[in-house]
Amino acid sequence: MKIVVLIKQVPDMEKVKFDREKGVVDRKSAGTEINPFDLNALEAAVAIKEETGAQVVALSMGPPSAETALKEAIARGADEGILLSDRKFGGADVKATANTLAAGIKEIGEYDLVLAGMQTVDGDTGQVGSEVAEILDIPHICFVEKIEEVTDKDITAVTDIWDGVYVKKMQFPGLLTVTKDINNPRLPSFKNKMKARKAEIPVWGLDKMSAHIDETGAGLKGSATMVKKIEVPEAVRREGKMWREDINSALDEFTDILKNKKILEVK
Repeated sequence: MKIVVLIKQVPDMEKVKFDREKGVVDRKSAGTEINPFDLNALEAAVAIKEETGAQVVALSMGPPSAETALKEAIARGADEGILLSDRKFGGADVKATANTLAAGIKEIGEYDLVLAGMQTVDGDTGQVGSEVAEILDIPHICFVEKIEEVTDKDITAVTDIWDGVYVKKMQFPGLLTVTKDINNPRLPSFKNKMKARKAEIPVWGLDKMSAHIDETGAGLKGSATMVKKIEVPEAVRREGKMWREDINSALDEFTDILKNKKILEVK
């Protein structure tokens, strides 16, 4: 059994700054880390590996610096990492990103399961996983919060969507996107850290995947959308009011506020 885990290196969103004039994220203003939801996907893959003996391949599209994220993935239990990196991949929207990741999966060859986080913290679109599945023409289950059973032919998962909880069975090959509720990612062991330090991360460019994608499907040329501007809303301060004297008048005023805010229903 082979599992491909989609990994993205993202800026530390607690420290990253925004360029208000250009309307973009200043990615150089903070350090980088593996997208937290992708860590949940990786942990789920490693758990399946421990149960079934599966091979786990971490796959990422990004700049050369994303090699560190893939080495961390190996330290956390992946068997190998592959980096999709090429200047022609730059400027990709979700469609072009999904095209490129799907091409990388096709280049890997046979696989049974693709795992991804439900979204990334820098984009928050939640679209790439599903788009990859559609491009690969395989079934997919989104927002998985629990994996109940894995066999050599299929996987049973619990997904929480809106007000419903569903138990779904999916035949391989297929794709899952997972939520943060599925597990608590473990920390790397010292042994795996040493393994990761020595690991070689192959880098695949457009030429390597030319059988599956060309310039028109990748990067800026393959993007159907463009971010025109990012606006950071001003912080909203909580307002309060205190009544000290006429309690009855205070109750009337407070009731009117609740009515106007549609918090209190008047019949």
